[in-house]
Amino acid sequence: MVFLIITVMISLLIRTNVAVAAFVPTGSMLPTIQLQDRIIVEKITYKVQDITRGDIVVFHPPEYVQAKGPDWVKRVIGLPGERVEIKNGMVYINDYPLEEDYILEKPTYDYGPIVVPAGTYFVLGDNRNESRDSHEWGVLAKENIIGRVVYTIWPIDHMGAMTQAQSLTADPIITTGN
Repeated sequence: MVFLIITVMISLLIRTNVAVAAFVPTGSMLPTIQLQDRIIVEKITYKVQDITRGDIVVFHPPEYVQAKGPDWVKRVIGLPGERVEIKNGMVYINDYPLEEDYILEKPTYDYGPIVVPAGTYFVLGDNRNESRDSHEWGVLAKENIIGRVVYTIWPIDHMGAMTQAQSLTADPIITTGN
């Protein structure tokens, strides 16, 4: 009995502070994350370092979007203080086009421009035209972010760590001139 109690306590400690498994019920992140994939969401990184463009995050949707329901997964596109605009099938950050090799198709809508307020992020699904995201409901507060996706655990043929191309670590903005 003591073993069972200790096991449950350790499990709760890990789920609360370290990592959690999640299920992806929609195709909003295609082609990066497939419909019904099971993913691992790591919760420690954002306690010691900043959220960066390209991170794939799991979050509680804002209350005004959905009061109840599952957590959502999207890609961080705009950082606090940046000007975000979507036009002519391209996302622009501070008037520079964002290089996006990971999306399913170019957006067929226009949005903005807006400046992302402090403490918030602009997030989009990789399946731009089939995703409920910041282009529909606005910016995401940092406190809603649970953690970042680090691994796909199911199905077996999708199993593996998020690769450099799937979760960017470098700033993908195309710069012009010098």
